[in-house]
Amino acid sequence: MKNTILVVGSVALDSVQTIHGRTNKALGGSAVHFSMSASQFTPVRIVGVVGEDFPGPFRRLLKRRNICLEGLRVMPGKTFHWKGRYDRDFKNATTIATHLNVFEHFKPKLNRTHAECGVLFLANIDPDLQRDVLAQMGKPRLVACDTMNYWITLKKKSLVKLLFKVNLLFVNEEEARQLTKEHNLIKAAKILTGMGPQAIVIKRGDSGSMLFYGGEVLAIPAQPIEKVVDPTGAGDTFAGGFMGYLAASPDWRNLDVLKRAMSYGTVLSSFSVEDFSVKRVGRLSKSEIHDRYKKYVKALSIK
Repeated sequence: MKNTILVVGSVALDSVQTIHGRTNKALGGSAVHFSMSASQFTPVRIVGVVGEDFPGPFRRLLKRRNICLEGLRVMPGKTFHWKGRYDRDFKNATTIATHLNVFEHFKPKLNRTHAECGVLFLANIDPDLQRDVLAQMGKPRLVACDTMNYWITLKKKSLVKLLFKVNLLFVNEEEARQLTKEHNLIKAAKILTGMGPQAIVIKRGDSGSMLFYGGEVLAIPAQPIEKVVDPTGAGDTFAGGFMGYLAASPDWRNLDVLKRAMSYGTVLSSFSVEDFSVKRVGRLSKSEIHDRYKKYVKALSIK
């Protein structure tokens, strides 16, 4: 199971409004967006929690995408529900309502199969829970995590303890600066690698992303998209494509492998924004992914 990814994070119902329309309780959550992307490359297992209202069609969609839901616990009550609205240029998301519901009491418990997964992705949840999950694992060959400004403010000490034990960290620009107190992203990444992770990925939205590894700095642009419909989960989709490619590779520490992972993550993310929820990624074929990847890397001259 060295290539199987275990992802621990939120499974949610999202109600989103953009200039192109709106959804009501569509499939969402960090673990979902990540898994729908990563499963294009390798098997994925989710550990999460939903309420009794979680729709059966959503469960069936995830299973069809080679995502194991053995660790998706159903608790009495309602599923985590986020309601938000994006402005015209999609730069800012306004949260209208956040109902944690059963997710408020989420305490991840791994079974033996989960603990034996070779790759672990700790999606954006309480760093105390992330550390607890890591303590339940066997000896994964690759551990990556994501976080957010809320946890950096509220539980920075716990997060720093976690970073000492992970191989790869995903953050956005604001989070990198907040965590390090350094505005320059190159200097911030050096500080972050000093906290433990060998590789740092800084997500920059429609400006692309940056990889910091072994003293090397790689900045790549976003894939241009004619019509952005819904950017919800784009960062998690990027991380899923990135981690899925790494998990399927014999040696993730190779810089060329990491470069290709960055490109695949960018391509998967570009598909995700073309429709609401996981609709576009949910109907993606491998040929569509590879075709767009080839065009993208050709433009970048990445071999």
